[in-house]
Amino acid sequence: MATRKTNEENRVPLYDVEFPPTEPALVTSETPLSSLNLNWAERDLPERMRTKHVHRLHPYLGKYIPQIVEVFLRKYFTPGQTILDPFAGSGTSLVQANELGINSVGYDISAFNVLLCRAKTAEYDFDHLKREIEDILKRVERDTSTSWTDLPLFAGLAVSDSIEMDDEYLHTWFAPRALNELMTYRRWIDQGEYQYADLLKVILSRSARSARLTTHFDLDFPKKPQTTPYWCYKHSRTCAPTTEALKFLQRYSADTLKRVKEFAALRTTARVDVFNVDSRIGGDIPVDGVITSPPYVGLIDYHEQHNYAYRLLGMIDQRSLEIGAAAEGSSKRAQKQYQNDIAAVFKRALEIMPIGGRMIVIAGDRSNLYEGIAKMIDVEVEDVLTRHVNRRTGRRSGEFYESVFIWRKRHGGSASVENSGSDHHSHPNGTGDE
Repeated sequence: MATRKTNEENRVPLYDVEFPPTEPALVTSETPLSSLNLNWAERDLPERMRTKHVHRLHPYLGKYIPQIVEVFLRKYFTPGQTILDPFAGSGTSLVQANELGINSVGYDISAFNVLLCRAKTAEYDFDHLKREIEDILKRVERDTSTSWTDLPLFAGLAVSDSIEMDDEYLHTWFAPRALNELMTYRRWIDQGEYQYADLLKVILSRSARSARLTTHFDLDFPKKPQTTPYWCYKHSRTCAPTTEALKFLQRYSADTLKRVKEFAALRTTARVDVFNVDSRIGGDIPVDGVITSPPYVGLIDYHEQHNYAYRLLGMIDQRSLEIGAAAEGSSKRAQKQYQNDIAAVFKRALEIMPIGGRMIVIAGDRSNLYEGIAKMIDVEVEDVLTRHVNRRTGRRSGEFYESVFIWRKRHGGSASVENSGSDHHSHPNGTGDE
C-alpha cells in the first residue's frame, strides 16, 4: 500500500485503512455510510478523472471534485428528483446531477459563475457549435493579422474599437497584441449573432486567463504583471511573458469541443436551472434536497479570481454580497457573520424542501462553525464524515481536510411532504473537525 502513496499521503493516517476507496458508480441508497472511504489517493483518482469532460471547461479555485458529489447523489437522491446548490460555483453539483438524471437548481451571486454553469450544462447541436467556433476564430485571425514582430511590449498601436481604452486593468495585465485579439473575439461575440455565445464567452475567459502578463507558475495567484523574462520554476528555464492570445483561443476552442462532446454522451434530459441571485433571499422552486460546498471564511475572493472575465465581458461585479469574502478576513466577528449568512441560506432552502429531505454540505471547517450553524437552522444531524483532500481541484496540494455534514429536515416550513425513501445510518467515527 505504501508504495502506491505520495509523500503527502504517507503523512495522513486516513489512507491506512483496510478497505479500498469508494467507487462512486457502485454507491446505492443501501450503501452504509460506515462503508464509505472518501480518501482517494492520487493513483485511485488521477487528475484526468477529477477534471473529466466539462468539469475542466474553465479553471476555478476551490471547487470540489465530482466524485464526492456523485457518491451522495447516488446515496440520497433518485432520477426525477430535484436538488439545490445554493452556492453553484463552477457547476459541479449541477453537472453531476444531470449525468444521473436528477434535476437541479443553482444559485450564485457571481455572474461569471452563472455563465459558466449554463455553458457547462447546456445542450448543444455539436456540428452547429463546431461551425460557430471555427467561424469566430477565422474572423479574429483575419482581423488581427497585422504583423507584431517589432512591437515593444507596451507600444501604443491602435487596437480594436471595442476596447475600453480607459480600463487600466486590461492595459496593465495584457500586452497590446493579446488585448487586441481578445477584444476582437469579444466584439464578434457581440456582433456575430452566435447561438452559443455563452460558451464562446467561456473560451474567451479561459484564453484571457492564460494570456495575462504573469509567470507560468502563478496563474492562480498572480501578484503583479510580469513584463520581462524570468526564471520559470514550472519549466526549469528562462521564459518570457505572454504577448499573444490567439494561440490560446485556438487551443481552448479545440479542448472545449472535445469536452462538450464527451459530456454530450453522458448528458440526460434532466432540467438544470441557474440563477444569478443572492441565495439568502432568492429562489422558490421546490427541491428534494441540497448538496453544496459553501465558500470559506476569508479565504478566496470569488470575483477577483475572474476579474479579467468581468472586465472583458462587461459583467456586473457583486463581490460586496459575497459570503465569507476574503476582504473581510477570518476574525471572530467575520466568523459570526459567516454563520449568520450561511444559516440564512440554509433556512431559505429548508422552506422549499420536504420533511425528511437531506442537506449534504461539504466544507473545510477549521474553525468548527458548522455545529453552530446546524443548531441555528434546527436540523437533525445524521452524520459528519471527515476526509483528507488529496488534490482539491484548483488548489495547491497540502494538508487540507473537509467535512461532509449530512443533515435532515425534521419539521416545519412551507413544505410538508415526507421523504419516505430516506434512511438513517450512523458513522461511529464521524467528527466535525480535522
